[in-house]
Amino acid sequence: MKAHPTAIISPEAELADDVELGPNCYIDRDVRIGEGSVIQMGAHITGRTTIGRNCQVFPYAVIGIAPQDLKYAGEPTEVTIGDNNVIREFVTIHRGTAGGGGTTRIGNNNLLMAYSHVAHDCQVGSNVALANVASLAGHIEIHDNAVLGGLVGVHQFSQIGAYAIIGGCSAVDRDVIPFAMAAGNRASLHGLNVTGLRRAGFSADEIRMLKDIYHLLFTSGLDREKALARIEDEFGEHEQAKYIIDFVTRSKRGLCTPQ
Repeated sequence: MKAHPTAIISPEAELADDVELGPNCYIDRDVRIGEGSVIQMGAHITGRTTIGRNCQVFPYAVIGIAPQDLKYAGEPTEVTIGDNNVIREFVTIHRGTAGGGGTTRIGNNNLLMAYSHVAHDCQVGSNVALANVASLAGHIEIHDNAVLGGLVGVHQFSQIGAYAIIGGCSAVDRDVIPFAMAAGNRASLHGLNVTGLRRAGFSADEIRMLKDIYHLLFTSGLDREKALARIEDEFGEHEQAKYIIDFVTRSKRGLCTPQ
């Protein structure tokens, strides 16, 4: 381990041999950090926090502190962070609560830009980007490959589907279906994230199918139950269609819709 002399490290922390710790960073007793990770100046990592391999934690990020939930009574909850994540300066990630499953979880290959916030019990997938000051309230699910613009705020218990993109300065108070674009206060849908899907390698046929599904859900005039039945009948053999059906069926806050 390569640690600056001013770093404060609990002897009970479990750090891989090649972890690097910058000046004045703080590593508490129940922290585990994997191979190749670098913790820069002034970062504060506490609680039952696990950080995987090859992560970059930038100056003054705070990870694993108690949640901002008045019901939290000090129970031993945790933060679990996967591999290859970039956690920029002044990011805050809070540990879970007993009522929310006990774990705030972040997957692999994510970019959390400066001042973004992940609250208690959030479940963030992989290949997700949170731009500057994007803020997640508690119990939110962000699925793989989603992108949240700067200054976005997401209401607790909401879901953001895979490959969705949320425009900057938006307030999201309902679920955003996979593959879609949403923006506004309160956020509404603005069609499919076609540019993002093309960049991700989706074929023209797949994008055409997703457009048809979007039409059935939101612009066909069908009620939700009939729209889902049509999607199942016409596209049910496709994984993307199955995923959308499951996402819509599980929605508890309701869906963002077009204006």
